[in-house]
Amino acid sequence: MLQIFNSLTRQKEPFQPIEPGKVRMYVCGMTVYDHCHVGHARVMVVFDIVLRWLRARGYEVIYVRNITDIDDKIIRRAQENGEDFGALTDRFISAMHEDLAALGILPPTQEPRATEAMTDIIALIQTLLNKGYAYVGAGGDVYYAVSRFAHYGQLANKKLDDLRAGERVAVEAAKADPLDFVLWKAAKPGEPSWPSPWGAGRPGWHIECSAMSSRCLGEHFDIHGGGMDLKFPHHENEIAQSEAASGQRYVNVWMHNGFVQVNKEKMAKSLGNFFTVREVLQRYQPEVVRLFILSSHYRGPLDYSDENLEQAKASLTRLYTALRGLPAVAATVVDESWQTRFAHAMDDDFNTPEALATLFDLARRINRLRAEDEAAAARLGFTLSHLGGLLGLLQCDPEIFLQGGIPREVALADPLAATGDGGEQMDSTGQINALIEQRNAARKAKNWAEADRIRGLLQEEGVVLEDTVKGTLWRRQ
Repeated sequence: MLQIFNSLTRQKEPFQPIEPGKVRMYVCGMTVYDHCHVGHARVMVVFDIVLRWLRARGYEVIYVRNITDIDDKIIRRAQENGEDFGALTDRFISAMHEDLAALGILPPTQEPRATEAMTDIIALIQTLLNKGYAYVGAGGDVYYAVSRFAHYGQLANKKLDDLRAGERVAVEAAKADPLDFVLWKAAKPGEPSWPSPWGAGRPGWHIECSAMSSRCLGEHFDIHGGGMDLKFPHHENEIAQSEAASGQRYVNVWMHNGFVQVNKEKMAKSLGNFFTVREVLQRYQPEVVRLFILSSHYRGPLDYSDENLEQAKASLTRLYTALRGLPAVAATVVDESWQTRFAHAMDDDFNTPEALATLFDLARRINRLRAEDEAAAARLGFTLSHLGGLLGLLQCDPEIFLQGGIPREVALADPLAATGDGGEQMDSTGQINALIEQRNAARKAKNWAEADRIRGLLQEEGVVLEDTVKGTLWRRQ
């Protein structure tokens, strides 16, 4: 049975959807004022895996991932660029979709935007005002009264007094309590705004997710996810808003993925230590990036480094090498023993490192079996491809992957170096195959020096040759 670690209860729990056979899941998406970085990619990949596995387990999943397309950072960036905030967000939403598609991330069922949910946001704020959980400050901002919600701090496992003691933000004069947070911001000159009963303004960050999740999934749903940095205050505030308004439990299971770290420090735009997905995909194939992310359990930290990415590349190469050259199989039956082992790992709170270990053991079995029973190896190869597909891996033709070199849209961005004369680039499969033919001719003529020279030339350019009974194969390092 599937078990998921619930951040609210701080333990693994058997997963029981509210409605049998159906799962409603909400994940906090990006604030779109810049390109996606690897930290964003981890959130997207993690919950892509959750989505894939829930569907593999037979659930009908409604997956909602929002877009924050209005906030302080967006307004500031648009002003810096001298452009309309809508043009800015549209551009980065398009770029985000390109990056996520490159990483093989399945689209959500719904992708609501904050600017398209103003009616719902305003109605929710009015409900909180009517119930006494919110108040209008002197400056026209609307605040949530944290002290009115008895269970505030339950997700962070903190009491109000402890939170107040750790409050480092200067208390705004309009606030009744330093922990109170804004639901509606009164408009400032030159900023985008929307009409409301409290005057022109725009929503606070937290209220948008409560409004959009309730509109798309109802007031009580199964899973809410996001990065660990959202646990407090964002998700804590979502709980307070939503449960105060509805009078019922908001979410059953809360899931949070760990940080991406660079030199043991969280990767973040604010710290200037981030790498965009686009930058990384200039150097590594998308599946390499996915495997890198999945190589650590989603709840733990993920250490970003060239070394770890190269290790992921080498690991993926081993898997594709096991599939290389296997004959096609007519029967598409997944081996039950390997599937069971894989499922056991995934049912244990989406334990992708253990699931990957299953794939590597299966690849080793295929390699051992290949010489004695190629047909049996091919059948296991189908199982390997199938199980890999549940992680969004091993969906490329092995030859294309192994020979394809680097990345999406930049197949020639880092071509093979000069062939020796310092002129033309050895950047095509045709050039490589031509040199391999020359080497084969030299070997046939027993011109071992020439054969070795060509092998060395190719090796210098990152091309590895493998002499097999079926001929010479090659791959890029």
